[in-house]
Amino acid sequence: MATTPTRLSRQARREQLLDVATAIVRTQGADGLTLVTLAEVAGVSRPITYGHFGTRPGLLLALYRRLDDRHRAVIAQALEAAAPTADEVARVVGTAYFACATDMPEFAAVSAAVKGNPDMEAIRHEILDSYTDLMAAALRPYSGLTPEALRLRCVGLLGAAEAIAAELNRERIAADDAVTALTDLIVGALATKGDR
Repeated sequence: MATTPTRLSRQARREQLLDVATAIVRTQGADGLTLVTLAEVAGVSRPITYGHFGTRPGLLLALYRRLDDRHRAVIAQALEAAAPTADEVARVVGTAYFACATDMPEFAAVSAAVKGNPDMEAIRHEILDSYTDLMAAALRPYSGLTPEALRLRCVGLLGAAEAIAAELNRERIAADDAVTALTDLIVGALATKGDR
């Protein structure tokens, strides 16, 4: 995985370092990712990694943000192509969520690594809030709930999705079953009291 250090723009070098960091987390877990390890595997000097990320928490946050951006891009593209029905939007949200869990296993590892540190935890909550808002906006046309009530249900749905993803990653359920379960939960959550 070591590369020859070549002259890259600052942004290109950062992207290259984040690619290598992703590979390290995928093979060694988040505990194996340090600025020193990153420098060694990427074939660059330590000052380069410190110059880009400053600290290990800085590196983890940069990687967390990048993985979140990729996940958002996947879900946004899928939502654009979805048929405008509650069932289809719910299925797309579930499919995209579990694709992230299975295609980007490093996302869960990095997410776990940023928990506990107050500064990192605040950013993790900011990202989770933003994802909750994205989900609520996608579902709003299919719900008679107030925006506040819908958002609160999305918070609960994301908690359920995380639990289902854990079962999926432990290979206790199939991906199709995970998507079906989350889709059903989402559609059920859209109902108002009068709908039941």
